[in-house]
Amino acid sequence: MQIEKFNYDNKIVRDFAIATMIFGVVGMLVGLLAAVQLYLPEANLGIQYTSFGRIRPLHTNAIIFAFVGNAIFMGVYYSLQRLCKARMFSDVLSRIHFWGWQLIILLAAITLPLGFTSSKEYAELEWPIDILIALVWVTFGINMIGTIIKRREKQMYVAIWFYIATFVTVAVLHIVNSLEIPVTFTKSYSIYAGVQDALVQWWYGHNAVAFFLTTPFLGLMYYYLPKAAGRPVYSYKLSILHFWSLIFIYIWAGPHHLLYSSLPDWAQSLGVVFSIMLIAPSWGGMVNGLLTLRGAWDKVRDEPVLKMFAVGVTAYGMATFEGPMLSLKNVNAIAHFTDWIVAHVHVGALGWNGLLTFAIIYWTIPRIYNTTMYSKKLMNVHFWLATLGIVFYAIPMYWSGFTQGLMWKEFTAEGTLQYPEFLKTTLQILPLHVLRSLGGTLYFAGFLVLIYNVIKTVKQGSLVANEAAEAPSLEKSTLFKKGEFWHAVLEKKPITFTVLAVLMIVIGGAVEMIPTFTIKSNIPTIASVKPYTPLELEGRDIYIREGCNACHSQWVRPFRSETERYMGEYSKGGEYVYDHPFLWGSKRTGPDLHRLGGKYPDSWHYHHMVDPATMSPGSIMPKYPWLAEQQINVDDLSKKMSALKSLGVPYTTTEINEANATMKQQAESIANNLKKEGIDLSSDKELIAMIAYLQRLGTDIKKQNTANK
Repeated sequence: MQIEKFNYDNKIVRDFAIATMIFGVVGMLVGLLAAVQLYLPEANLGIQYTSFGRIRPLHTNAIIFAFVGNAIFMGVYYSLQRLCKARMFSDVLSRIHFWGWQLIILLAAITLPLGFTSSKEYAELEWPIDILIALVWVTFGINMIGTIIKRREKQMYVAIWFYIATFVTVAVLHIVNSLEIPVTFTKSYSIYAGVQDALVQWWYGHNAVAFFLTTPFLGLMYYYLPKAAGRPVYSYKLSILHFWSLIFIYIWAGPHHLLYSSLPDWAQSLGVVFSIMLIAPSWGGMVNGLLTLRGAWDKVRDEPVLKMFAVGVTAYGMATFEGPMLSLKNVNAIAHFTDWIVAHVHVGALGWNGLLTFAIIYWTIPRIYNTTMYSKKLMNVHFWLATLGIVFYAIPMYWSGFTQGLMWKEFTAEGTLQYPEFLKTTLQILPLHVLRSLGGTLYFAGFLVLIYNVIKTVKQGSLVANEAAEAPSLEKSTLFKKGEFWHAVLEKKPITFTVLAVLMIVIGGAVEMIPTFTIKSNIPTIASVKPYTPLELEGRDIYIREGCNACHSQWVRPFRSETERYMGEYSKGGEYVYDHPFLWGSKRTGPDLHRLGGKYPDSWHYHHMVDPATMSPGSIMPKYPWLAEQQINVDDLSKKMSALKSLGVPYTTTEINEANATMKQQAESIANNLKKEGIDLSSDKELIAMIAYLQRLGTDIKKQNTANK
């Protein structure tokens, strides 16, 4: 047996660690700014680029892909080399991966505040960046699979299973959800429309949480927690059951984000059933993690790294129990669109992803710098600041969510809505949003403590850029033994393992999507529903640019409380057939808008956009004065309509050729309506287009009802 000498690449680990800390600061600061704007809208300083609708996706992208993403790569690059007893497959690919990922983050930080967005949750970046993401992700995958193939260990340890599942699933999710027709370099339209777009988006959205925020961290847990505790994983068999059941079941659960929607009932039911089933594998992973600490509880009390692992894994257990509970229809009817969901998401993000990231940084940095952490006391201070931050964040948001859900549904003894004005609920929960921002500040303060501690640690050590190692070469003749456990054999075949993982994750998505896309009766059409006029289309694009869908839904559920509040029928699937992308929303900071058209005069919308408080005293909606100042961009209008025509929107050639004239005619009509009420607004301003779009919402179904009478 030949002993081979090689070096681990710690420089790439160091680089990803630095990026994690830098973008953690950026993401948390933007999140705090967004949180403050929910009770003090003036915090946007009157600048369109820092308004809530634009910075909210910047916050989510910065936390998920910049902070957590870099943390994943930091942990994977450190652990994979040691699990495989091999240097990364290619130093060049490692560099391309690192700088390519940072370029993506930089482009996101530039484009999202500028309003270049697809509006899709966790997938807002426009098509050129989507292509770059795919290329960089494939680079990472080649580097990872190449390292696994050239490994010097016979078995692929459990952490590697989760790394493989993460790579293949995120690639599939990203490519399928990001299919779009480019119009310009900064504008595109989803190839899917309405109900189908909603299904694809939440198949992606739910599984982005599953396979970017969960499976890679489970892999990291399986490596780092036993290392930190000095104990083996509690159960190898449980880890097998945990892995395969998790990646198979998770992919089916996306429709639970669309309960009581226009999605076919059978698809909603599948989402609920598989969401409940998810409790078993999720808690299997939590139990495996916590029981690995069995017999080391004295050490947990003394070691802040183990405290963070213990609380982080517990937060994972809480979040993965609550998620299935929220998928029950009776619970979802109250919780959906409320701050309850915000609390649920952040228990996972701050507790599971955050605390594990902190623990991994604390464990890794001293080892690659050949030293010890500068201050254990500061580590404990950080642990308590982070834990208290989570408590002060989550409890007010749960309280706020319960308040919202119950107030929205409450009726008087006479059978009328107790709180018909949406704003009354908003004003009731403002103190809870203040407390939420306090919790975020505590959590952020703890992160600054980590950065200080890490800087002091780095200064007292020296980076071991190329860490010397040696291991016996892996001989092919020793790969397989007669009578071996079937999974032990599979663990020696990375390509076969990867193919099986792909099959497991493709089945669920295919079963849900194929009938929804191919059986026309699943999405009944409505004859009165027509495409948007050129001016309405421009208004819709401005609505998307400003991120209005982050606060307003366009989805009236079949509840009496909603049909009475929003004064119209519940939303039908056929109403959305020309919506590229869909705009159903996931949070109601403001009221639903799907039945808004014709409810108020044009002048009301003008005043509401320029200064919301004049129409709704106490409103926390930001002002949009720039819409009354900026001109509508008509240069790309024909291109937009042509792109939509290629996707099935029935625009005629004449309509496309005469789009500018048609737009001008409708715009002048709105400008004249405003002038009659003493408002002098030029017909070429963006606010005119926004008014046209808002006045269109929900009017098609009203026309049909009139026709039926």
